[in-house]
Amino acid sequence: MGDFTDCNHSTDDRAFSEDDITVVFHKVANHDDDDDDGDGGGGGDEECGGDERTAERIRLQSNSHVSFDNGNAEEDEETEGSANSAADNERKTLCPPAFCFQSKPTFQGGSALTAPEKQKRCPGLGLFYGLLSTIFFSIIALLVKTIQGVHAVEISAIRCFFQMLFVTPLLIYHKTGFLGPRDKRVYLVLRGFLGSNAMILLYYAVQQMPLADATVIMFSNPVFTSLLAWIFLKERCTIWDCVFTVFTLTGVILIARPRFLFGERLHGIEGNYTNHIKGTIAAFAGAIGAACTFVVLRKMGKSVHYYLSVWYYAVIGLIECVITLFILGEWTIPNCGRDRWILMLIAILGIAGQTFLTKALQIEKAGPVSLMRTVDVVLAFIFQFIFFNRAPTWWSLGGALCVVASTSGVALRKWYSSTHKS
Repeated sequence: MGDFTDCNHSTDDRAFSEDDITVVFHKVANHDDDDDDGDGGGGGDEECGGDERTAERIRLQSNSHVSFDNGNAEEDEETEGSANSAADNERKTLCPPAFCFQSKPTFQGGSALTAPEKQKRCPGLGLFYGLLSTIFFSIIALLVKTIQGVHAVEISAIRCFFQMLFVTPLLIYHKTGFLGPRDKRVYLVLRGFLGSNAMILLYYAVQQMPLADATVIMFSNPVFTSLLAWIFLKERCTIWDCVFTVFTLTGVILIARPRFLFGERLHGIEGNYTNHIKGTIAAFAGAIGAACTFVVLRKMGKSVHYYLSVWYYAVIGLIECVITLFILGEWTIPNCGRDRWILMLIAILGIAGQTFLTKALQIEKAGPVSLMRTVDVVLAFIFQFIFFNRAPTWWSLGGALCVVASTSGVALRKWYSSTHKS
C-alpha cells in the first residue's frame, strides 16, 4: 500500500498475519543493551542506523492485545533468520496512526485517491425529462386527432409494431430474455394486456370527443390507482383519497354532461351526443386500465427489467390489435404521404415519451413527476384552441379543474409522505 511505504522506520520487522492483514511490529534495541554487547552494538548500528536513535515500542491491538518485550525480541531475531526475503516487499505495513494514516488507495506516485464522488446531477433534470414526456404524449394525442381514415386500433397496432422493433435489440443486448422470470410472467401478460387496452381506448376517445375532454378524463388515472392499490395491494387509503375520488368523478360528470342531469340541449359537444358518450366511456375505461397497469407494475416491483415490460406491452398489444381489426373489418392501408408520416411520428414519439418518463421516474420522485404531467391538460386545451378552433366550455373547464386538483392532491400527498419518511 502506497501510504504505508511513506513511513520509513529503519527497524527490525516481524510479520504477524491476521484476517488477511499483515502487521509488522517494529522493535528498536535499547541503548543499554547495545552498550552491554560489544559486537552486538555494531549489529545495532547496521540495523537501526546508529546509536542516536531512541528506543520505541509500538503496541498494536486488533481483537486481542499483543505485546512484545525486549527479551522475546532477541529470540525472534534468531528464529527469523533469512525469512526477510523479497516477499517482504509485498507485505502491507501498518504504521501507527501518529505517523501515517491509511484509509484510501493511492496512485503509484503516492498521492491519495479520493473516494469516488457521486455524479452530480443537474437540478431539475428529472422534472425536465417528465416535461419532455408530457409534451411528446400531448403531440401524440394531437396527431391521433388529426389523422383521417385510420381506426384507433390500427394506429395502436402500428405504434406497437415499431415499439417492438425498437425494444428487441435492447433485450438481446441486456440479455434479459424474451419471457422473463417464471413467477412474473402472469403479471407481465396482464401488464401488456391492460396497458395496450388503455392506449387503444385513449386513441378512440380522442377521435370521438374533444381533445381536451378526452385528455382530462384519461388524466384521472392516479386517483383510481390509489383506490386499486388499497384493494389489491393492501396499501393505506386515507380520507383524502376518498375526497380526491369524489372530485375526480365530479369532473368526469361535468365533462360528460349526461342528459338526465343537464337536459337535452347541450352546447360545446363535438359531433353528435352518442359519439360524445362513447368517447367519455372509452376515456374513463382507459383511465381504469392505466390504473390497473400501474398496480400490476407495483406488484412486479423492480425485479423485472423495464425493457421486458415494454416488450410484453408491444407484443400483446400488436396481437390484440391485429385480431380486433380483422373482427371489426377496419383494416385499411393509410394514404400515401401525410398519413403515413403521421403514423411513423406517432410511433417514434411514443417510444421517446416512454423513455423520458422512465428516466424521470429513475431520477426524481413520482410525486413531482406526476405534478409535471398536469401540463398535459394545459397543452390539450391549447392544441384544441389553436388547431381545431374550438374554445373550451365552462363545463369542460370546471371538470378539468376538479380532475387536475384531485390528481395534484394525490401527487402532493405521496410526495409529502415519502419525504417525511426519508
